[in-house]
Amino acid sequence: MTLSYSHAHQQGSGTTEVVAVLIAITDHTARVLTVDQGKLLPNGPLMPLHRSLQAGVRQWVEEQTRQPLGYLEQLYTFVDTNRRNSDGHALVYVSYLGLVQEAQVPELPSQAIWRDWYDYFPWENHLEGMPSIIMTSIVPELLVWADAAEDDVSQHRRRQRIRLCWGLSEGVIGAVTFTHNNTHSLLKDYPEISENYNDSSSEWVAEHVLLRYEMLYEAGLIPEAPSYQPSKLPDNWTQMIGTPMYYDHRRVIATAISRLRAKIEYRPLIFGLMPEVFTLLQLQQSIEALSGVRLHKQNFRRLLDSQNLVQPTGESSSAQRGRPAKLYRFRHDIELQSLLMDSKLPKRK
Repeated sequence: MTLSYSHAHQQGSGTTEVVAVLIAITDHTARVLTVDQGKLLPNGPLMPLHRSLQAGVRQWVEEQTRQPLGYLEQLYTFVDTNRRNSDGHALVYVSYLGLVQEAQVPELPSQAIWRDWYDYFPWENHLEGMPSIIMTSIVPELLVWADAAEDDVSQHRRRQRIRLCWGLSEGVIGAVTFTHNNTHSLLKDYPEISENYNDSSSEWVAEHVLLRYEMLYEAGLIPEAPSYQPSKLPDNWTQMIGTPMYYDHRRVIATAISRLRAKIEYRPLIFGLMPEVFTLLQLQQSIEALSGVRLHKQNFRRLLDSQNLVQPTGESSSAQRGRPAKLYRFRHDIELQSLLMDSKLPKRK
């Protein structure tokens, strides 16, 4: 697959594009809005008629997806040295993060499609525990990359980065190295590795999404990387490593997920993703979908109580099975942006 995607904007003389990462929670799943059948994010050139960068984002999102925009903030500015305008200048694109509720549009334009964001980052989904791809495929290949460094110091630094980025203990790294020639039976033959995946000295940090993506890029383990050589990787590697995207748009999504996972610990951004009324279980499942890890139910409920985040509506859900659950809404008489400033999300189970 070639990632030197032909794009109409490349032929112009402009040097700036705007890119939007629109996130929604649908059926307890974190989703991202894409165009060109999942290969690009909504994007377009900044033009003289745009009074601001945000105006440009809103126009291109409306034109390409018809998705109404809610919360929007500037994310990051990227320089794409692999793309040049007609004058030979590298393209700069300014990215925005938007939190929306998925619009039910009968026919999305520009081949727009909502995708589960774990389609692009399968190693980030720990809702059912550690994904097997980490220990059976990713870590062994990263250790090969580490051992290929030019000297012992560089090798050691790479191995330390692997341990910290992927939340591994020294014992796990050693076990993977020891069983390098039989990695696909690692978890079965050494169940203690799965049990001790995290220890007190090394922990999976959910918001390190971009760091993990950058490491895979540097190691040449994803199709977007210039050094990617699938012939030297396992036969099914391309299917395991997530859906690639044109340009650097998967990196932009990784940046957005990192930002969102970090901010949701101290700012009430989840408000922009929830319907007007909801059950406490729906709220917890939505936060879990974003963080990629399970939360402790009792701790989560205590946090809501202590921070006075929600209030009951006096109504209950019309559950088909079991007892109807109480419906809640967020409190609008409190300054929303300061509700979680001194609190953290409850710890995972």
